[in-house]
Amino acid sequence: MSGQSKQPEYVVDQARWEWSELYKKEDWWAIWLGIIILVVGLIIFLPRPPADMDQKITQSQRTMQAEEARAPFHTLEWHRANDSFSGLRARNESHGKTLAKWLSTPARWAANPMEALILTETRAAEIRDGAKERHAAAQEKTKATLAQAEADQAAAAAAVFQNRELNKKAEASIAQWRSARSAESRARSQAGTQAYNKIPYLLGIGVIFMLFFAAGTTVMNINTANFIKGFGFVFLLAIISEVIGANSTLRSWGFGPLIWAILGGMLIANTIGTPQFIKDAAQTEYFIKTGLVLLGAEILFGKILAIGLPGIFVAWVVTPTVLVLTYIFGQKVLKMESKTLNITISSDMCVCGVSAAIATAAACRATKEELTIAIGMSMLFTAIMMIALPTFIVSVGMHPVLGGAWIGGTIDSTGAVVAAGAFLGETGMFVAATIKMIQNIMIGAIAFGVAVYWCAKVDCVEGQTVQKMEIWYRFPKFVLGFIAASIVFSIMIEAMGPRGDVMLDQGVLRGFSRPCREWFFILAFASIGLTSNFREMAKHFTGGKPVILYITGQSLNLALTLLMAYIMFFLVFPGITETL
Repeated sequence: MSGQSKQPEYVVDQARWEWSELYKKEDWWAIWLGIIILVVGLIIFLPRPPADMDQKITQSQRTMQAEEARAPFHTLEWHRANDSFSGLRARNESHGKTLAKWLSTPARWAANPMEALILTETRAAEIRDGAKERHAAAQEKTKATLAQAEADQAAAAAAVFQNRELNKKAEASIAQWRSARSAESRARSQAGTQAYNKIPYLLGIGVIFMLFFAAGTTVMNINTANFIKGFGFVFLLAIISEVIGANSTLRSWGFGPLIWAILGGMLIANTIGTPQFIKDAAQTEYFIKTGLVLLGAEILFGKILAIGLPGIFVAWVVTPTVLVLTYIFGQKVLKMESKTLNITISSDMCVCGVSAAIATAAACRATKEELTIAIGMSMLFTAIMMIALPTFIVSVGMHPVLGGAWIGGTIDSTGAVVAAGAFLGETGMFVAATIKMIQNIMIGAIAFGVAVYWCAKVDCVEGQTVQKMEIWYRFPKFVLGFIAASIVFSIMIEAMGPRGDVMLDQGVLRGFSRPCREWFFILAFASIGLTSNFREMAKHFTGGKPVILYITGQSLNLALTLLMAYIMFFLVFPGITETL
């Protein structure tokens, strides 16, 4: 009617359990796809152990135990037995090599980027010829250091390993031999360079991954036709990023494929714009959650429990503290007119971005415009922090455990946390992802707490109550897949003993699930870039108070998280940090 003001549209989040979630929700699809990959890996590797595996393991273990009893340091015989055991890898069998050929990323290159994809026999012969002299020199050095190590160990043995100086000298000589042996191994690898053409395998694995993920889109309200059309572009961006990141010089400076995937996507999104059919294929959370389920299998459950102790303080103490202080700052200092906008921004900034914003907005009955403002700011600052924070951490030489905990507790999106953590290496990424998932568990509890507070103090409605099941409804279910994969593989590796290292760690995981995970992560990073349009984000900002609130709250979050992470990982639980 003319002259009648428009009624605000409130956020409605259907928070209830339905069995159809098991085949309609992204979190569950990530779990099912992760399980499929792990089961296929078990079927491929477990029936095909290396020849004489048990005899070789027994002999190696026996020798190592005997040498540990004989000498107070690891002798030459101990190292040889350990090398024999370490050389037992299920992924080195013919089926493992075939999988590696299909799942491998572009190769390292120095001057010609095409060598990342194709190496001709002529060029391979040139590399072999150039490496022959270095290989021969490395072999001579290994022989010389081995002779010295044998002499020094014999002297220590003659003293029945009771002379501390002789023991120390023998140990140092053995270390020099090990170093020379590693250098010889690298030289031998270059001297044995073979021609390759990776393009057919990259095309093949691209099609397989496209069909693999497209299966879920048919029931997840994603346009399957657009996903199939756009996936090729996302995969191509991932390949180009891998090629650029494979440059030896750039890699030595720390600019690997991940940064190029994100920057390349951002360049496209903020210049020519990302077409809708590519946006439908850029499913960041879908790719990253599937990869995180696979990551769970690589991490022994005991390690998750260990990091859980300091992680709970970092995620479960700092997060509600920042949430409450930011909300009070918004009401008392900024005097924000809308309490619902204040609490929605506060929760998406300190918990985990979009998911927390939606859950909190529904809990306090925020308007859709307020939710849009909160999400827009979260996406913009996530894009900035995802690059700025790991760059700062690396530039100041921060410990990867501390840097990973800082990233995990402060960057909003799970995908962005993994992307940023990957800049710090495997340890940093593991710590960042684990802290984030511990924090993710708080989504349900925060939404429940906000709903209770709003019911009781802010927007009282007679007879309205909040059920405790709200916590389960809003729990990010893919975390269950991460924990389940970790528990199952931890039990299997423990039960199989040394055979578990050969068949599971050096077979199913390193030979199959980890290469798949690394592909899923690079697809997720390319997707993050392709969906990061700064102009679209910026237009959601209305007035200065929401921005001031976000920046102030995030600054407090950065300071408290870093302080708590340092106290927990380096003062209270330094032993845990050493084991990570």
